[in-house]
Amino acid sequence: MTRTLVPRVVVAGVASGVGKTTVATGLLAALRARGLDVAPAKVGPDFIDPGYHALASGHPPRNLDPWLCGADVVPALAGRASAGSDLLVVEGVMGLFDGAVDGTPSSTADVAALLDAPVVLVVDAASASTSVAAVVRGFRDHDARIRLAGVICNRVGSDVHEQLLREAIAALDIPVLGCVRRDDALVWRDRHLGLVPVAEQPARVQSSLRRLAAVVGRDVDLDAVVRIARSAPPRPVDAPPVPARAGHCRVAVATGAAFTFAYRDNLEALEAAGAEVLGFDPLHDEALPDGVDGLFVGGGFPEVFGEDLAANAALLADARGRIADGLPTWAECGGLLWLAEQLDGRPMVGSVPTHARLGDRLTVGYRHATTTVDSVVGPAGTALRGHELHYSTCDPEGTALTLRSRFGERGDGFAGPTLLATYLHHHAGGDPSIVEAFVRRCVRARRAVPAR
Repeated sequence: MTRTLVPRVVVAGVASGVGKTTVATGLLAALRARGLDVAPAKVGPDFIDPGYHALASGHPPRNLDPWLCGADVVPALAGRASAGSDLLVVEGVMGLFDGAVDGTPSSTADVAALLDAPVVLVVDAASASTSVAAVVRGFRDHDARIRLAGVICNRVGSDVHEQLLREAIAALDIPVLGCVRRDDALVWRDRHLGLVPVAEQPARVQSSLRRLAAVVGRDVDLDAVVRIARSAPPRPVDAPPVPARAGHCRVAVATGAAFTFAYRDNLEALEAAGAEVLGFDPLHDEALPDGVDGLFVGGGFPEVFGEDLAANAALLADARGRIADGLPTWAECGGLLWLAEQLDGRPMVGSVPTHARLGDRLTVGYRHATTTVDSVVGPAGTALRGHELHYSTCDPEGTALTLRSRFGERGDGFAGPTLLATYLHHHAGGDPSIVEAFVRRCVRARRAVPAR
């Protein structure tokens, strides 16, 4: 089956942290307010920004990550993201050319080239005037694959400041699509891993989005943005790979404010393989859903909600008992912390023999992973790709996987025939075989796990 990749535009930043996410999300909200059906996607492995995109656009959150999924499947994933919409707005990751440091395609520029998409560059102009031209010229000329189609200046101080910026960039024959004024109300809430997830305060975020849509609609030429997107012609793309159907089972998936990190593509892969996905909230539900044959606990911020998670003793006991009885369980990052014996000194599920603690040192990067023992996702030697991003540590850290990067390797995680608990986040968009193997294990366990 083929899809048509609709007209698209990539919103990139000069560097991380200069309001690119604010501008990209504002574009989605402002274009939607104009009556356009605009779909979002995020370059890279991030979970939080896509949540804002989904609320702004009304479309599911999507990621385009050539390192995790393979460059060849990125157009297909973009086709899935844009299905049924008028155009696709893709927010970049970090700066335009930043990505993995091992030479594998991973940057926003790589994704723009793979999609043949024009780029709109967001420039932090708070402390610049004429010199902004040198920055824009450098980004325009650095990579011949990239078509820099417009610039949005962010954090502009005044009418005079805007005039100076426009005059400086005019010599480059690159249109200035807008100048978003400096406004403290547009500085979004922050936390140690980035923006606070939408699920924690959806009403407040929705209110902020309405203001953001109004500001971007006022300060940016939306018609010009649409013309730029439509300069990328429609093209046919293949459908992304899907897992083979493994049979019917029921899989409990952690949701709620503490566990918001689960890729939409992974959830859809679970369903395609035959799983009925049943959400539960570890903050409030006192038991796992009835009759489940598997458990998936993704990432999030359990460390922020540690006291409330620990207080839900009924759920902790229920999960502990079912996992001990052989319930196939897959936990990633925050899920690993929840399965630990303790998190910051508070009792957790206790199915994994480790103590977790929030620290002050960031561990981040792409990883090649190989399982060292049989696990719920396959036999020892199963290879998968993933990404980790966390401040917490586990003692012991586990040895169920070997994680390798350009800078070395280390052990990580805990596993057994019905378990995998690791810091690694895996994206199934390019290779759904890991999800398929998990579902097959859940199907085999369907009648073997005692009811509780």
